[in-house]
Amino acid sequence: MKRSHVIVQLLSTMLLSGCMVGPDYVKPAAPLNESWVREEKPDVERNVQLDIAWWKVFGDPVLDALVETAYRENLDLQIAAMRVLGSMAGRGVALGQLFPQSQAVQGGFVRERFPGGANPEYESQWTFSFDASWEIDFWGKIRRGIQSASAQVDASIASYDDVMVSLIAEVALTYVSIRVADEQIAIQIGNIKVEERSLQIAQDRYDAGRGTLLDVKQATSLLNQTRAALTSTLVSRRQAVYQLCALLGRTPSDLADVLGGAGKIPNAPADVAAGAPANLLRRRPDIRVAERQAAAQSALIGVQKAVLYPSFSLVGSIGLEASDFDALWNRSESWTGLISPGFSWPILNYGRIENNVRAQDAAFQAAALNYQNTVLNAAQEVESSLAGFRGSRDQAAQLAVSEAAARDAADLASQQYIEGATDYTRVLQAQETLLEVESRHATVRGNVATNLIATYKALGGGWEIRKGLSEMASPAVREEMRQRTDWGDYFKRLDETSGRPDQPTFYERFDPAGDTEDRTLPAKGQQP
Repeated sequence: MKRSHVIVQLLSTMLLSGCMVGPDYVKPAAPLNESWVREEKPDVERNVQLDIAWWKVFGDPVLDALVETAYRENLDLQIAAMRVLGSMAGRGVALGQLFPQSQAVQGGFVRERFPGGANPEYESQWTFSFDASWEIDFWGKIRRGIQSASAQVDASIASYDDVMVSLIAEVALTYVSIRVADEQIAIQIGNIKVEERSLQIAQDRYDAGRGTLLDVKQATSLLNQTRAALTSTLVSRRQAVYQLCALLGRTPSDLADVLGGAGKIPNAPADVAAGAPANLLRRRPDIRVAERQAAAQSALIGVQKAVLYPSFSLVGSIGLEASDFDALWNRSESWTGLISPGFSWPILNYGRIENNVRAQDAAFQAAALNYQNTVLNAAQEVESSLAGFRGSRDQAAQLAVSEAAARDAADLASQQYIEGATDYTRVLQAQETLLEVESRHATVRGNVATNLIATYKALGGGWEIRKGLSEMASPAVREEMRQRTDWGDYFKRLDETSGRPDQPTFYERFDPAGDTEDRTLPAKGQQP
Protein backbone atom coordinates (compact mmCIF):
# COMPACT_ATOMS: atom_id res chain seq x y z
CA MET A 1 0.00 0.00 0.00
CA LYS A 2 2.82 2.30 0.88
CA ARG A 3 4.55 1.46 -2.38
CA SER A 4 1.41 2.29 -4.37
CA HIS A 5 1.17 5.61 -2.58
CA VAL A 6 4.73 6.48 -3.59
CA ILE A 7 4.02 5.55 -7.21
CA VAL A 8 0.91 7.74 -7.26
CA GLN A 9 2.90 10.64 -5.82
CA LEU A 10 5.62 10.26 -8.42
CA LEU A 11 3.11 10.12 -11.25
CA SER A 12 1.31 13.21 -9.93
CA THR A 13 4.57 15.12 -9.62
CA MET A 14 5.59 14.19 -13.16
CA LEU A 15 2.25 15.30 -14.56
CA LEU A 16 2.17 18.58 -12.65
CA SER A 17 5.79 19.48 -13.35
CA GLY A 18 5.85 18.33 -16.94
CA CYS A 19 7.56 20.38 -19.58
CA MET A 20 6.23 23.80 -20.42
CA VAL A 21 6.17 24.60 -24.10
CA GLY A 22 6.71 28.13 -25.32
CA PRO A 23 9.56 30.55 -24.62
CA ASP A 24 10.80 31.42 -21.14
CA TYR A 25 10.46 35.15 -20.65
CA VAL A 26 13.54 37.27 -21.28
CA LYS A 27 13.43 40.91 -20.30
CA PRO A 28 14.00 43.16 -23.35
CA ALA A 29 17.13 45.29 -23.44
CA ALA A 30 16.74 48.85 -22.20
CA PRO A 31 18.36 51.60 -24.34
CA LEU A 32 19.81 54.06 -21.83
CA ASN A 33 22.86 56.30 -21.59
CA GLU A 34 25.28 55.85 -18.72
CA SER A 35 24.91 59.47 -17.65
CA TRP A 36 22.67 62.47 -18.23
CA VAL A 37 23.53 65.01 -20.88
CA ARG A 38 25.66 67.89 -19.53
CA GLU A 39 26.02 65.98 -16.27
CA GLU A 40 29.22 67.86 -15.54
CA LYS A 41 27.07 70.79 -14.42
CA PRO A 42 26.85 70.90 -10.62
CA ASP A 43 23.03 71.10 -10.66
CA VAL A 44 22.62 67.35 -11.35
CA GLU A 45 23.62 65.06 -8.51
CA ARG A 46 24.17 61.66 -10.10
CA ASN A 47 25.25 59.72 -7.06
CA VAL A 48 22.55 61.06 -4.76
CA GLN A 49 19.45 58.95 -4.26
CA LEU A 50 16.20 60.57 -5.37
CA ASP A 51 14.24 61.95 -2.43
CA ILE A 52 11.22 59.74 -1.73
CA ALA A 53 9.09 62.76 -0.79
CA TRP A 54 10.66 65.03 -3.42
CA TRP A 55 8.02 67.76 -3.05
CA LYS A 56 9.47 68.55 0.38
CA VAL A 57 12.51 70.10 -1.30
CA PHE A 58 10.35 73.23 -1.74
CA GLY A 59 9.98 73.58 2.02
CA ASP A 60 6.28 74.44 1.73
CA PRO A 61 4.10 72.86 4.47
CA VAL A 62 0.91 73.66 2.54
CA LEU A 63 2.12 71.64 -0.44
CA ASP A 64 3.11 68.79 1.89
CA ALA A 65 -0.39 68.71 3.37
CA LEU A 66 -2.01 68.79 -0.08
CA VAL A 67 0.00 65.79 -1.27
CA GLU A 68 -0.89 63.84 1.86
CA THR A 69 -4.60 64.61 1.43
CA ALA A 70 -4.56 63.65 -2.25
CA TYR A 71 -2.85 60.36 -1.41
CA ARG A 72 -5.62 59.50 1.04
CA GLU A 73 -8.66 60.84 -0.81
CA ASN A 74 -8.05 60.93 -4.57
CA LEU A 75 -10.61 58.79 -6.39
CA ASP A 76 -8.46 57.93 -9.42
CA LEU A 77 -5.92 56.39 -7.04
CA GLN A 78 -8.64 54.38 -5.31
CA ILE A 79 -9.90 53.16 -8.70
CA ALA A 80 -6.37 51.97 -9.51
CA ALA A 81 -6.33 50.13 -6.18
CA MET A 82 -9.49 48.27 -7.15
CA ARG A 83 -7.82 47.20 -10.39
CA VAL A 84 -5.06 45.62 -8.29
CA LEU A 85 -7.62 43.63 -6.33
CA GLY A 86 -9.34 42.62 -9.57
CA SER A 87 -6.08 41.38 -11.09
CA MET A 88 -5.30 39.41 -7.92
CA ALA A 89 -8.72 37.78 -8.15
CA GLY A 90 -8.03 36.98 -11.81
CA ARG A 91 -4.78 35.32 -10.80
CA GLY A 92 -6.74 33.24 -8.30
CA VAL A 93 -8.98 32.06 -11.14
CA ALA A 94 -5.89 31.05 -13.14
CA LEU A 95 -4.44 29.17 -10.15
CA GLY A 96 -7.70 27.27 -9.75
CA GLN A 97 -7.23 25.78 -13.22
CA LEU A 98 -4.43 23.57 -11.83
CA PHE A 99 -7.07 21.52 -10.01
CA PRO A 100 -10.03 19.59 -11.48
CA GLN A 101 -11.72 22.15 -13.68
CA SER A 102 -15.22 20.70 -13.34
CA GLN A 103 -16.53 19.52 -9.98
CA ALA A 104 -20.16 18.99 -9.06
CA VAL A 105 -22.29 17.18 -6.51
CA GLN A 106 -25.48 15.92 -8.13
CA GLY A 107 -28.56 14.17 -6.89
CA GLY A 108 -31.98 13.25 -8.20
CA PHE A 109 -35.10 11.10 -8.00
CA VAL A 110 -36.94 9.54 -10.92
CA ARG A 111 -40.25 7.65 -10.73
CA GLU A 112 -41.29 6.08 -14.02
CA ARG A 113 -44.65 4.44 -14.93
CA PHE A 114 -44.75 1.55 -17.38
CA PRO A 115 -47.99 0.75 -19.22
CA GLY A 116 -49.78 -2.41 -18.09
CA GLY A 117 -53.49 -1.89 -18.42
CA ALA A 118 -55.25 -2.15 -15.10
CA ASN A 119 -51.98 -3.05 -13.32
CA PRO A 120 -49.27 -0.62 -14.45
CA GLU A 121 -45.73 -1.02 -13.10
CA TYR A 122 -43.76 1.72 -11.37
CA GLU A 123 -40.03 2.02 -10.93
CA SER A 124 -38.16 4.51 -8.71
CA GLN A 125 -34.51 5.53 -8.89
CA TRP A 126 -32.53 7.58 -6.33
CA THR A 127 -29.08 8.92 -7.29
CA PHE A 128 -26.37 10.89 -5.49
CA SER A 129 -22.90 11.45 -6.97
CA PHE A 130 -19.76 13.55 -7.09
CA ASP A 131 -18.43 14.14 -10.61
CA ALA A 132 -15.14 15.73 -11.64
CA SER A 133 -13.10 16.27 -14.77
CA TRP A 134 -9.47 17.33 -14.88
CA GLU A 135 -7.32 18.38 -17.81
CA ILE A 136 -3.78 17.57 -16.73
CA ASP A 137 -1.34 20.41 -17.35
CA PHE A 138 1.18 18.20 -19.12
CA TRP A 139 2.45 20.87 -21.54
CA GLY A 140 2.29 23.82 -19.14
CA LYS A 141 -0.69 25.62 -20.70
CA ILE A 142 -2.25 26.30 -17.30
CA ARG A 143 1.05 27.19 -15.66
CA ARG A 144 1.84 29.62 -18.47
CA GLY A 145 -1.58 31.13 -17.89
CA ILE A 146 -0.73 31.57 -14.21
CA GLN A 147 2.54 33.23 -15.18
CA SER A 148 0.63 35.64 -17.41
CA ALA A 149 -1.93 36.40 -14.69
CA SER A 150 0.86 36.91 -12.12
CA ALA A 151 2.62 39.37 -14.42
CA GLN A 152 -0.68 41.19 -14.85
CA VAL A 153 -0.88 41.57 -11.06
CA ASP A 154 2.60 43.11 -11.10
CA ALA A 155 1.51 45.41 -13.94
CA SER A 156 -1.59 46.54 -12.03
CA ILE A 157 0.52 47.40 -8.97
CA ALA A 158 2.92 49.37 -11.14
CA SER A 159 -0.09 51.10 -12.75
CA TYR A 160 -1.24 52.12 -9.27
CA ASP A 161 2.20 53.58 -8.61
CA ASP A 162 2.10 55.36 -11.97
CA VAL A 163 -1.23 56.97 -11.06
CA MET A 164 0.33 58.07 -7.76
CA VAL A 165 3.35 59.63 -9.50
CA SER A 166 1.08 61.57 -11.86
CA LEU A 167 -1.26 62.56 -9.02
CA ILE A 168 1.50 63.98 -6.81
CA ALA A 169 3.01 65.88 -9.73
CA GLU A 170 -0.41 67.22 -10.76
CA VAL A 171 -1.12 68.41 -7.21
CA ALA A 172 2.25 70.17 -7.08
CA LEU A 173 1.83 71.74 -10.53
CA THR A 174 -1.66 72.97 -9.73
CA TYR A 175 -0.49 74.39 -6.42
CA VAL A 176 2.36 76.24 -8.14
CA SER A 177 -0.07 77.69 -10.70
CA ILE A 178 -2.22 78.97 -7.81
CA ARG A 179 0.78 80.60 -6.16
CA VAL A 180 1.89 82.13 -9.47
CA ALA A 181 -1.61 83.55 -9.80
CA ASP A 182 -1.36 84.91 -6.23
CA GLU A 183 1.81 86.81 -7.10
CA GLN A 184 0.37 87.99 -10.41
CA ILE A 185 -2.67 89.28 -8.57
CA ALA A 186 -0.48 91.12 -6.05
CA ILE A 187 1.55 92.63 -8.91
CA GLN A 188 -1.54 93.73 -10.78
CA ILE A 189 -3.19 95.21 -7.69
CA GLY A 190 0.01 97.13 -6.91
CA ASN A 191 0.20 98.45 -10.47
CA ILE A 192 -3.47 99.43 -10.39
CA LYS A 193 -2.78 101.61 -7.35
CA VAL A 194 0.20 103.23 -9.11
CA GLU A 195 -1.80 103.76 -12.30
CA GLU A 196 -4.72 105.25 -10.36
CA ARG A 197 -2.31 107.79 -8.88
CA SER A 198 -0.83 108.45 -12.32
CA LEU A 199 -4.32 109.02 -13.73
CA GLN A 200 -5.10 111.44 -10.92
CA ILE A 201 -1.88 113.34 -11.59
CA ALA A 202 -2.64 113.51 -15.32
CA GLN A 203 -6.17 114.71 -14.57
CA ASP A 204 -4.92 117.36 -12.13
CA ARG A 205 -2.34 118.63 -14.63
CA TYR A 206 -5.00 118.76 -17.35
CA ASP A 207 -7.40 120.65 -15.09
CA ALA A 208 -4.62 123.10 -14.24
CA GLY A 209 -3.84 123.64 -17.92
CA ARG A 210 -0.40 122.10 -17.67
CA GLY A 211 -1.26 118.73 -19.28
CA THR A 212 -3.20 117.41 -22.22
CA LEU A 213 -6.37 115.33 -22.60
CA LEU A 214 -4.21 112.73 -24.39
CA ASP A 215 -2.34 112.13 -21.12
CA VAL A 216 -5.63 111.50 -19.31
CA LYS A 217 -6.89 109.09 -21.98
CA GLN A 218 -3.63 107.15 -22.08
CA ALA A 219 -3.60 106.84 -18.28
CA THR A 220 -7.26 105.70 -18.31
CA SER A 221 -6.54 103.09 -21.00
CA LEU A 222 -3.55 101.64 -19.15
CA LEU A 223 -5.46 101.46 -15.85
CA ASN A 224 -8.39 99.56 -17.35
CA GLN A 225 -6.09 97.16 -19.22
CA THR A 226 -4.51 96.24 -15.91
CA ARG A 227 -7.92 95.86 -14.27
CA ALA A 228 -8.99 93.51 -17.09
CA ALA A 229 -5.80 91.48 -16.65
CA LEU A 230 -6.56 91.22 -12.92
CA THR A 231 -10.05 89.88 -13.65
CA SER A 232 -8.58 87.24 -15.98
CA THR A 233 -5.99 86.18 -13.39
CA LEU A 234 -8.65 85.88 -10.67
CA VAL A 235 -10.69 83.59 -12.91
CA SER A 236 -7.63 81.46 -13.72
CA ARG A 237 -6.81 81.12 -10.03
CA ARG A 238 -10.37 80.08 -9.21
CA GLN A 239 -10.27 77.44 -11.96
CA ALA A 240 -6.96 76.10 -10.65
CA VAL A 241 -8.43 75.86 -7.15
CA TYR A 242 -11.38 73.86 -8.47
CA GLN A 243 -8.98 71.56 -10.30
CA LEU A 244 -7.10 71.07 -7.02
CA CYS A 245 -10.39 70.22 -5.29
CA ALA A 246 -10.95 67.37 -7.76
CA LEU A 247 -7.43 66.06 -7.12
CA LEU A 248 -8.12 66.11 -3.38
CA GLY A 249 -11.41 64.23 -3.82
CA ARG A 250 -13.46 67.27 -2.76
CA THR A 251 -16.39 69.11 -4.25
CA PRO A 252 -15.53 72.59 -5.62
CA SER A 253 -14.71 75.09 -2.88
CA ASP A 254 -12.30 77.96 -2.30
CA LEU A 255 -9.97 75.72 -0.20
CA ALA A 256 -9.28 78.68 2.06
CA ASP A 257 -8.96 76.27 4.99
CA VAL A 258 -6.11 74.50 3.20
CA LEU A 259 -4.40 77.20 1.15
CA GLY A 260 -4.62 79.84 3.84
CA GLY A 261 -5.04 82.76 1.44
CA ALA A 262 -2.44 84.21 -0.93
CA GLY A 263 1.04 82.76 -0.85
CA LYS A 264 4.42 82.87 -2.54
CA ILE A 265 5.73 80.75 -5.38
CA PRO A 266 7.65 77.78 -3.90
CA ASN A 267 11.41 78.26 -4.08
CA ALA A 268 13.18 75.51 -6.02
CA PRO A 269 16.59 74.30 -4.83
CA ALA A 270 19.60 74.79 -7.06
CA ASP A 271 20.41 71.08 -7.38
CA VAL A 272 18.46 68.08 -8.68
CA ALA A 273 18.99 64.64 -7.15
CA ALA A 274 18.63 62.80 -10.46
CA GLY A 275 20.62 59.65 -9.78
CA ALA A 276 21.82 57.51 -12.69
CA PRO A 277 19.72 56.88 -15.86
CA ALA A 278 19.72 53.14 -15.12
CA ASN A 279 17.65 53.83 -12.00
CA LEU A 280 14.70 54.69 -14.25
CA LEU A 281 14.15 50.98 -14.94
CA ARG A 282 13.29 50.36 -11.30
CA ARG A 283 11.88 53.73 -10.35
CA ARG A 284 9.55 54.66 -13.22
CA PRO A 285 6.24 52.81 -12.74
CA ASP A 286 5.21 53.14 -16.40
CA ILE A 287 8.43 51.33 -17.39
CA ARG A 288 7.59 48.56 -14.94
CA VAL A 289 4.06 48.39 -16.36
CA ALA A 290 5.41 47.97 -19.90
CA GLU A 291 7.93 45.32 -18.80
CA ARG A 292 5.34 43.32 -16.85
CA GLN A 293 2.91 43.49 -19.76
CA ALA A 294 5.62 42.06 -21.98
CA ALA A 295 6.13 39.24 -19.45
CA ALA A 296 2.40 38.53 -19.41
CA GLN A 297 2.27 38.40 -23.19
CA SER A 298 5.33 36.13 -23.40
CA ALA A 299 3.55 33.52 -21.27
CA LEU A 300 0.53 33.61 -23.59
CA ILE A 301 2.72 32.29 -26.41
CA GLY A 302 3.18 29.10 -24.38
CA VAL A 303 -0.53 28.95 -23.59
CA GLN A 304 -1.39 28.95 -27.28
CA LYS A 305 1.51 26.68 -28.29
CA ALA A 306 0.32 24.00 -25.85
CA VAL A 307 -2.85 23.66 -27.92
CA LEU A 308 -0.69 22.11 -30.67
CA TYR A 309 -0.09 19.04 -28.49
CA PRO A 310 -2.49 16.39 -27.21
CA SER A 311 -4.31 17.22 -24.00
CA PHE A 312 -4.77 14.52 -21.37
CA SER A 313 -7.75 14.42 -19.09
CA LEU A 314 -9.36 12.37 -16.34
CA VAL A 315 -13.10 12.12 -15.85
CA GLY A 316 -14.39 10.48 -12.69
CA SER A 317 -17.58 9.94 -10.79
CA ILE A 318 -18.39 8.34 -7.47
CA GLY A 319 -21.89 8.01 -6.12
CA LEU A 320 -24.84 6.07 -4.84
CA GLU A 321 -27.77 4.65 -6.79
CA ALA A 322 -30.80 2.69 -5.54
CA SER A 323 -34.52 2.21 -6.13
CA ASP A 324 -35.33 2.87 -2.48
CA PHE A 325 -34.23 5.93 -0.50
CA ASP A 326 -33.23 3.87 2.55
CA ALA A 327 -31.25 1.47 0.39
CA LEU A 328 -29.43 4.44 -1.18
CA TRP A 329 -27.25 4.74 1.92
CA ASN A 330 -26.32 1.07 1.98
CA ARG A 331 -23.00 1.61 0.29
CA SER A 332 -22.23 -2.05 -0.19
CA GLU A 333 -25.24 -2.37 -2.52
CA SER A 334 -25.69 1.17 -3.99
CA TRP A 335 -22.09 2.28 -4.54
CA THR A 336 -21.19 3.25 -8.13
CA GLY A 337 -18.04 4.65 -9.63
CA LEU A 338 -16.46 5.66 -12.90
CA ILE A 339 -12.98 6.72 -13.99
CA SER A 340 -12.22 7.53 -17.61
CA PRO A 341 -8.81 8.75 -18.75
CA GLY A 342 -8.63 10.20 -22.25
CA PHE A 343 -6.83 12.49 -24.59
CA SER A 344 -7.68 14.95 -27.35
CA TRP A 345 -5.43 16.12 -30.17
CA PRO A 346 -6.60 18.72 -32.70
CA ILE A 347 -4.45 17.39 -35.55
CA LEU A 348 -6.51 18.91 -38.38
CA ASN A 349 -6.67 22.58 -37.41
CA TYR A 350 -5.85 23.95 -40.89
CA GLY A 351 -3.16 26.24 -39.49
CA ARG A 352 -5.46 27.99 -37.06
CA ILE A 353 -3.44 27.09 -33.96
CA GLU A 354 -0.12 27.93 -35.61
CA ASN A 355 -1.46 31.31 -36.64
CA ASN A 356 -2.75 31.91 -33.13
CA VAL A 357 0.77 31.21 -31.85
CA ARG A 358 2.17 33.64 -34.41
CA ALA A 359 -0.37 36.26 -33.37
CA GLN A 360 0.68 35.92 -29.71
CA ASP A 361 4.35 36.09 -30.69
CA ALA A 362 3.74 39.28 -32.68
CA ALA A 363 1.87 40.72 -29.71
CA PHE A 364 4.83 39.92 -27.46
CA GLN A 365 7.26 41.56 -29.86
CA ALA A 366 5.05 44.65 -29.89
CA ALA A 367 5.01 44.63 -26.07
CA ALA A 368 8.81 44.32 -25.97
CA LEU A 369 9.18 47.23 -28.38
CA ASN A 370 6.68 49.22 -26.35
CA TYR A 371 8.86 48.61 -23.27
CA GLN A 372 11.93 49.89 -25.09
CA ASN A 373 9.97 52.87 -26.42
CA THR A 374 8.74 53.65 -22.90
CA VAL A 375 12.35 53.65 -21.66
CA LEU A 376 13.39 56.00 -24.48
CA ASN A 377 10.50 58.37 -23.78
CA ALA A 378 11.31 58.35 -20.07
CA ALA A 379 14.93 59.36 -20.72
CA GLN A 380 13.76 62.07 -23.13
CA GLU A 381 11.33 63.43 -20.53
CA VAL A 382 14.07 63.65 -17.91
CA GLU A 383 16.51 65.39 -20.25
CA SER A 384 13.86 67.84 -21.48
CA SER A 385 12.74 68.65 -17.94
CA LEU A 386 16.32 69.17 -16.79
CA ALA A 387 16.94 71.50 -19.73
CA GLY A 388 13.77 73.41 -18.90
CA PHE A 389 14.76 73.68 -15.24
CA ARG A 390 18.21 75.02 -16.06
CA GLY A 391 16.91 77.45 -18.66
CA SER A 392 14.07 78.86 -16.57
CA ARG A 393 16.37 79.20 -13.55
CA ASP A 394 18.89 81.25 -15.57
CA GLN A 395 16.07 83.26 -17.11
CA ALA A 396 14.63 84.05 -13.68
CA ALA A 397 18.00 85.41 -12.52
CA GLN A 398 18.20 87.70 -15.55
CA LEU A 399 14.63 88.92 -15.13
CA ALA A 400 15.27 89.78 -11.48
CA VAL A 401 17.87 92.30 -12.64
CA SER A 402 15.54 93.55 -15.38
CA GLU A 403 12.66 94.01 -12.90
CA ALA A 404 14.77 96.12 -10.55
CA ALA A 405 15.88 98.34 -13.43
CA ALA A 406 12.32 98.67 -14.76
CA ARG A 407 11.05 99.71 -11.34
CA ASP A 408 13.72 102.40 -11.06
CA ALA A 409 12.88 103.59 -14.59
CA ALA A 410 9.17 103.86 -13.76
CA ASP A 411 9.90 105.88 -10.62
CA LEU A 412 12.21 108.25 -12.53
CA ALA A 413 9.69 108.73 -15.33
CA SER A 414 6.90 109.54 -12.87
CA GLN A 415 9.08 112.03 -11.02
CA GLN A 416 10.18 113.73 -14.24
CA TYR A 417 6.54 113.94 -15.40
CA ILE A 418 5.51 115.58 -12.13
CA GLU A 419 8.36 118.07 -12.54
CA GLY A 420 7.36 118.70 -16.15
CA ALA A 421 10.66 117.40 -17.52
CA THR A 422 9.01 114.79 -19.78
CA ASP A 423 5.61 113.98 -21.29
CA TYR A 424 3.24 111.28 -20.16
CA THR A 425 4.25 108.92 -22.99
CA ARG A 426 7.51 108.20 -21.19
CA VAL A 427 5.59 107.43 -17.95
CA LEU A 428 3.18 105.18 -19.85
CA GLN A 429 5.99 103.23 -21.48
CA ALA A 430 7.86 102.83 -18.19
CA GLN A 431 4.80 101.58 -16.32
CA GLU A 432 3.85 99.17 -19.12
CA THR A 433 7.40 97.81 -19.15
CA LEU A 434 7.44 97.38 -15.37
CA LEU A 435 4.13 95.51 -15.38
CA GLU A 436 5.29 93.26 -18.20
CA VAL A 437 8.65 92.47 -16.57
CA GLU A 438 7.10 91.84 -13.13
CA SER A 439 4.49 89.54 -14.61
CA ARG A 440 7.04 87.71 -16.72
CA HIS A 441 9.39 87.34 -13.78
CA ALA A 442 6.64 85.75 -11.68
CA THR A 443 5.73 83.42 -14.54
CA VAL A 444 9.34 82.33 -15.04
CA ARG A 445 9.84 81.73 -11.31
CA GLY A 446 6.78 79.53 -11.53
CA ASN A 447 8.39 77.79 -14.52
CA VAL A 448 11.45 77.01 -12.41
CA ALA A 449 9.23 75.18 -9.93
CA THR A 450 7.10 73.47 -12.59
CA ASN A 451 10.16 72.28 -14.51
CA LEU A 452 11.64 70.85 -11.33
CA ILE A 453 8.32 69.09 -10.63
CA ALA A 454 8.31 67.76 -14.19
CA THR A 455 11.87 66.50 -13.66
CA TYR A 456 10.97 64.59 -10.52
CA LYS A 457 7.87 63.21 -12.22
CA ALA A 458 10.00 62.10 -15.18
CA LEU A 459 12.41 60.44 -12.75
CA GLY A 460 9.44 58.47 -11.39
CA GLY A 461 9.53 59.75 -7.83
CA GLY A 462 6.79 59.84 -5.23
CA TRP A 463 5.21 56.39 -5.22
CA GLU A 464 7.72 55.19 -2.63
CA ILE A 465 5.67 56.76 0.16
CA ARG A 466 3.45 53.71 -0.23
CA LYS A 467 4.95 51.30 2.28
CA GLY A 468 3.06 48.30 0.90
CA LEU A 469 -0.21 47.34 -0.73
CA SER A 470 -2.23 47.63 2.47
CA GLU A 471 -2.80 51.37 2.00
CA MET A 472 -4.44 50.86 -1.39
CA ALA A 473 -7.87 50.22 0.12
CA SER A 474 -8.98 52.33 3.09
CA PRO A 475 -10.72 50.66 6.06
CA ALA A 476 -14.04 52.23 5.04
CA VAL A 477 -13.76 50.90 1.49
CA ARG A 478 -12.74 47.46 2.73
CA GLU A 479 -15.73 47.29 5.04
CA GLU A 480 -18.09 48.36 2.27
CA MET A 481 -16.70 45.68 -0.02
CA ARG A 482 -16.92 43.02 2.71
CA GLN A 483 -20.57 43.86 3.23
CA ARG A 484 -21.16 43.20 -0.44
CA THR A 485 -18.83 40.26 -1.21
CA ASP A 486 -16.82 37.61 0.62
CA TRP A 487 -13.22 38.70 -0.07
CA GLY A 488 -11.68 35.95 2.04
CA ASP A 489 -8.06 36.74 2.89
CA TYR A 490 -7.43 39.12 -0.02
CA PHE A 491 -7.15 42.20 2.19
CA LYS A 492 -4.81 40.32 4.51
CA ARG A 493 -2.67 39.42 1.50
CA LEU A 494 -2.56 43.10 0.58
CA ASP A 495 -1.24 43.86 4.04
CA GLU A 496 1.46 41.21 3.74
CA THR A 497 2.63 42.12 0.23
CA SER A 498 4.88 45.09 -0.50
CA GLY A 499 4.51 45.13 -4.28
CA ARG A 500 7.83 46.97 -4.47
CA PRO A 501 10.30 46.44 -7.35
CA ASP A 502 13.08 45.40 -4.98
CA GLN A 503 10.99 42.44 -3.77
CA PRO A 504 10.07 39.26 -5.70
CA THR A 505 7.24 39.88 -8.14
CA PHE A 506 4.09 37.79 -8.32
CA TYR A 507 5.51 36.36 -11.54
CA GLU A 508 8.70 35.27 -9.79
CA ARG A 509 6.75 33.72 -6.91
CA PHE A 510 5.13 31.37 -9.37
CA ASP A 511 8.10 30.02 -11.26
CA PRO A 512 7.62 26.28 -11.81
CA ALA A 513 11.23 25.91 -12.92
CA GLY A 514 12.48 27.63 -9.78
CA ASP A 515 14.44 30.05 -11.94
CA THR A 516 14.34 33.67 -10.80
CA GLU A 517 17.40 34.76 -12.74
CA ASP A 518 16.99 38.17 -14.34
CA ARG A 519 17.49 37.29 -17.99
CA THR A 520 17.80 40.34 -20.21
CA LEU A 521 18.13 40.49 -23.96
CA PRO A 522 21.46 42.00 -25.08
CA ALA A 523 21.38 45.47 -26.56
CA LYS A 524 22.06 45.93 -30.26
CA GLY A 525 25.66 45.18 -31.16
CA GLN A 526 26.27 43.10 -28.02
CA GLN A 527 26.67 39.34 -27.83
CA PRO A 528 24.16 37.40 -25.71
